[in-house]
Amino acid sequence: MTAPPENILVIKHGALGDIVQAMDAFASLRAGHPDAHLAVLTTKPFAPWLASAPWFDQVIIDDRAPFYHIRAWFRLRQMFRSGWTRIYDFQCSRRTASYFRHFITSPQTEFIGKAHGASHPLPDFAGVNNRDRMVITAKLGGCPETLADLSWMGNAAHGLALPARYAVLLPGCSPAKPSKRWPAAHYAALARCLQDKGLTAVLAGTQHDQQAIDAVMALNPDCVSIMGKTSIDQISAVFRQAAAVCGNDTGPVFLAARMQVPTVMVMGSDTDPTMSAPVGEHAGWVRHDNIADVTANEVMARFSTLGGI
Repeated sequence: MTAPPENILVIKHGALGDIVQAMDAFASLRAGHPDAHLAVLTTKPFAPWLASAPWFDQVIIDDRAPFYHIRAWFRLRQMFRSGWTRIYDFQCSRRTASYFRHFITSPQTEFIGKAHGASHPLPDFAGVNNRDRMVITAKLGGCPETLADLSWMGNAAHGLALPARYAVLLPGCSPAKPSKRWPAAHYAALARCLQDKGLTAVLAGTQHDQQAIDAVMALNPDCVSIMGKTSIDQISAVFRQAAAVCGNDTGPVFLAARMQVPTVMVMGSDTDPTMSAPVGEHAGWVRHDNIADVTANEVMARFSTLGGI
C-alpha cells in the first residue's frame, strides 16, 4: 500500500533579507521532499512573491494578530491542526515558539526548530551566517544541501526608463535602525566615483527610504531615483541589469547579492558579518565600527575584487 504524501509546513514570516537568505534552505526542502505537499506560512507582503517560487504548493498568510484577537488565533490553531506531518520553523521567534506550545498537540507532527520540546531541536547558532542556519535546519530533517536556482526571478521587464549603464545604490534601511545608514555624503561621493566610470547612480528603496534618498539627491542631482516604483520582482530585474549594487544592511542588498551582480554591503558596529553578511558568488562587504569611516574609495576597491567595476 502506498504511503500518503507528506504534508509539510515551513514558517518564514520575513523580512525580505531573511527570506532571501532562506532560499537555499527552501530549495533543500524541496529536494528532500520532492513528492510532499509543501506549504509556507509567511506575511502578506511576501505571499505573491513566494507563490511564484518553484518550491511551494501553497502559501498561507499569517497576519501575526495579537493574542487577544480570538478569531484570528482560532483560525491559526485550526491551520496548525490540519494534519501536518512535519513543520520546519525558519523564523525561530518567540511567536513561533508560542505556536508550538499552544497549537502543536499531535505526537505525529515533527517540529524542527528552537521551541522547547521540539522533536528536532536546533543547535547553538552563535556565529553562524543566517543562510547557513536555515540550511542546517533543513538538513536536520534529512534534506540535502541545495543551492537555489533563482533563474525564475527578475526576468520580467521592470518597466522603467533607466540609463544604458548604471549601478544601484540603496541608501535606506529599517527606520528602527538609522545607525545602519552610511551617510548620504558618502553615497553622493560613491555616485561621483561611479559617474567617473561612465555609470549612472540609480537610487532605489521604498517610501520609508525617502529621507535618505532625498539627501543623496540633494548632494548629487545627477543620480536617478526609482524610489517606490518597483515590486520585488521588478527590483530583481533592475539588479540583474546593473553593473554593481551598494547598500546598507537591508533586505534588497541580500537580494542583489543573489542576482550575480557585484554587490557590496556597507556595515557598522550594528552588523556582525559572520552572521549577517550577504551571500553570493559576487557578494562582499566593507565594515568599520563607525560606519561613517567607510569611504567611497574602499567600496570601489571592493567592487574591483568582486569582478565588477
